[in-house]
Amino acid sequence: MKYILVIGDGMADNPVESLGGKTPLQYAKTPVLDALAAKGEVGAVKNCPDSLPAGSDTAILSIFGADPLNCYTGRSPLEAAATGIQLAPGEVSYRCNMVAYEDADKPFEQKKILSHSGGSIEGEESLTLISDLFANPTFAAAAEKAGMRVYPAPSFRHIAVQKDADIQGIQLLPPHDHLGEVIETLLPSGNQNATVLKELMKLAHSILDQHPINQERRHAGKLPANGVWFWAEGSAVILDSFVEKYHKTGTVISAVPLCHGIANLVGLSVTLVPGATGELDTNYEGKVEAALDALRSGQDFAAIHVEAPDECTHNGDLPGKLQAIEWLDSRVMKPLTEALAQEGMDYRLLVLSDHKTLTSTRGHDGEPVPYLLYDSRQDSKLGLPYSEASGEQGKQYANGAAVLMPMLFEQAVN
Repeated sequence: MKYILVIGDGMADNPVESLGGKTPLQYAKTPVLDALAAKGEVGAVKNCPDSLPAGSDTAILSIFGADPLNCYTGRSPLEAAATGIQLAPGEVSYRCNMVAYEDADKPFEQKKILSHSGGSIEGEESLTLISDLFANPTFAAAAEKAGMRVYPAPSFRHIAVQKDADIQGIQLLPPHDHLGEVIETLLPSGNQNATVLKELMKLAHSILDQHPINQERRHAGKLPANGVWFWAEGSAVILDSFVEKYHKTGTVISAVPLCHGIANLVGLSVTLVPGATGELDTNYEGKVEAALDALRSGQDFAAIHVEAPDECTHNGDLPGKLQAIEWLDSRVMKPLTEALAQEGMDYRLLVLSDHKTLTSTRGHDGEPVPYLLYDSRQDSKLGLPYSEASGEQGKQYANGAAVLMPMLFEQAVN
């Protein structure tokens, strides 16, 4: 028996007026998901505890069986673990996003944040911008005084680490939840260290705004990555072993550091797929082949994470979200299930969104999301499509961490 998890990040949503009152899941063409749902089990599960941020960090911890109420210290330590960053006592890590502020003749605090990802900047452009920023003499001196160093990544998602950092009472907001808003009330607040971080962000904007790369991006009709945004603060985290807890070996296939970090911390392997971007243009077929290779090689479990629905929603790209959902169906689910059937593998499959990402706000929502549980050996004759409405008709679970992996592995649910 093989076990597969597929996460369509942020694909669950609320009804959208322009889609005739349907959700993107209901509107998109998903014949494979609907066929699996018709023979499987569809219900709803809450992955984000009300007292914690609604995001992929808390949600994906829950999906992998780690209750965030017991282990969550922040998002960035999970991502730091993806690259082997070791946090010393007293050190705090932050996500250091490349962001896009509006081009306007206004004070820094009066500008709007337009993109949480610096206009989806990646690769050498992002590496050069963040490296040049921390090499700038003025910024380097300010960063050294703040006790901060940076770990660049080939995307908009960098990690910053600060020694002797006070985060007691600090408020650092996720940029993707406030797109199009004036940043004055969104900037770091709550303690003296917040003032330090805010001044670093202001200084970074003054340096990056006219960087040659950003001038070229403007000329090409792209948003400039003309700022950094500190958020997702946290200290070192320890998670229980997945193998010891569920007695299953496995691998995680994703383009985003968060999933890699969680995999490393729970003792699962990570498979990096060339061309996996975390955007709409990701290598769907490569992810499927990596999962099949893992299962063929004797591993029990493979997880495929697709970030595109979430990123498209944050970018206000509803057609992109619909395309991402349809490609998850046609370019992930279809070849995956066809290969498993052709090779005669019995398998159980869990498909779900980690959280909702709302078209109406372009931000996350922690309400329950629909799950689909399918067993190739059985036909439930449920007859329902895969959607939020179908999920509301099935079993309802208030704590994904307690139920999802045991359900997938046919183990007792506590």
